[in-house]
Amino acid sequence: MKATQRLDKLLAHTGWGTRSEIKKLVKRGAVLVNGTVVKDSGLQIDPQKDKIRVDGEPVEYKEFIYIMMNKPQGVISATEDVRERTVLDLLGPEVGHFRVFPAGRLDKDTEGLLLLTNDGKMAHNLLSPRKHVPKTYYAEVEGKVTEEDVEAFKRGVRLDDGYVTLPGELVILDVKDGERPLSKIELTIREGKFHQVKRMFQAVDKLVVYLQRISMGTLRLDHHLPLGGYRELTEDELKGLKDGTL
Repeated sequence: MKATQRLDKLLAHTGWGTRSEIKKLVKRGAVLVNGTVVKDSGLQIDPQKDKIRVDGEPVEYKEFIYIMMNKPQGVISATEDVRERTVLDLLGPEVGHFRVFPAGRLDKDTEGLLLLTNDGKMAHNLLSPRKHVPKTYYAEVEGKVTEEDVEAFKRGVRLDDGYVTLPGELVILDVKDGERPLSKIELTIREGKFHQVKRMFQAVDKLVVYLQRISMGTLRLDHHLPLGGYRELTEDELKGLKDGTL
């Protein structure tokens, strides 16, 4: 990355407005660099060394941002859509200006862990099929999930298009017997085919009725986050992801 950059570009990146709005801030003397009022919005700044204030507030520069979201049902994992609400619509202005995107997708009716970032390299490494990053899901399934299903998933199951999945780790948490049995399970997979978890259970004649992603690599969903809530990753969470995938 270039060591210095234009002041107006840096301030736009950190959410202080458009280039023209920042020019007005500079013109009225609201921007200080190292304690000195700046008159040129095109001034070259070193974001790692120079101390910048706008209207007395310190400017915290970040090149990249990493956000954990507890995705609710009813929104899609996309940056924009003309018909549907997207996960970006759930973000407030304090992070919205970073131009983040979802690192991977969750179906519209799937809840749980979603990573949003503007770090393309990180996203690529998490999503690369060659990396086989493990993803764990909690699901509620119509039907009685059995040890035979556990063994079938361990071998890999044939999907409706003929593709045989990589081995998956299926753990049975609870099975309620009765007229309409319901099973609660966790499943870890290391690939990301379209609707894969649902299709894997279809392959053993069962129907997923609720699906939540609870982990991706070393990153686990913060269950204190409400549906639609989000927060930045902690240093330890980010280190775990990078150590595991980069």
